[in-house]
Amino acid sequence: MASSAAATPRRSFLPLLLRNRLALTGMILLCVFVVVAIVAPLLAPHDPWQQNLRSRLLPPAWMAGGDASYLLGTDQLGRDVFSRILYGSRVAIVVAAGGTALGLTVGVLLGALAGFFGGWWDTIIMRLVDIIVSVPSFVLYLTIMGLAGPSLGLLILVIGFFGWTTTARLVRSEVLSYRERDFVEAARALGQREIVTATKHILPNITGTIIAVGTLKASGVILAEASLSYLGFGVQPPTITWGQMLSNGQQYAATAWWLAAWPGLTITSLSLSLIFLGNWLRDVYDPRSGA
Repeated sequence: MASSAAATPRRSFLPLLLRNRLALTGMILLCVFVVVAIVAPLLAPHDPWQQNLRSRLLPPAWMAGGDASYLLGTDQLGRDVFSRILYGSRVAIVVAAGGTALGLTVGVLLGALAGFFGGWWDTIIMRLVDIIVSVPSFVLYLTIMGLAGPSLGLLILVIGFFGWTTTARLVRSEVLSYRERDFVEAARALGQREIVTATKHILPNITGTIIAVGTLKASGVILAEASLSYLGFGVQPPTITWGQMLSNGQQYAATAWWLAAWPGLTITSLSLSLIFLGNWLRDVYDPRSGA
């Protein structure tokens, strides 16, 4: 029977990564953010919730009037911005991982059903996709979070359940391209059940594509979480989020630029790291590319 080995790159993963500076930068940044989120309590020099009005709005340590114990300055309540940035990474990573994993799970399952079995499965699932994509996703997020009340768990569920449509379409098209190939027909001829054929011979071949799409989608999840928190519909205080910090610092933009600059920079850095890595992975696992 023809080989059904997954369409992974022929060359070693690490040398390919080292050759692409943007992808390598994205990988390094992503690893740094994940490690920081895990060990934030050990790295934070101050209690991120502790207020000290005597030290309010101190500039970063290297600026005139700064304090060496507050590396990135303090906010309007005298809280350490650096410590809050560290703790904010935990929410960003959790929401990105949870929302992306849920969206990929739903998208892969429904896309595979639509592509492999076709018929009414395909019709129902694709019409459901059309209905969901007809409404801007951010409007759905705002509506549901506003009606149900914001919380971390609900935020992950909402982003995951309404963020699967692109994945479903991609998986469907990939499954359609594989289900008529010789090794799949051979598996059927040997009497394998359809579900076994799909999971054993088709899904392994599109795993790389799913990983690449998931990495790119995680960037969108982070931006969605930050945007919702910025508008007050995301995770609520006392939990610290970058979007929340950005919103609070906006009114001090003219006098204390660091309050909005640092959370904005971290959001951008994490999003770009995932985009760089995701674009590279997409090229690597695309057989038509020269990666």
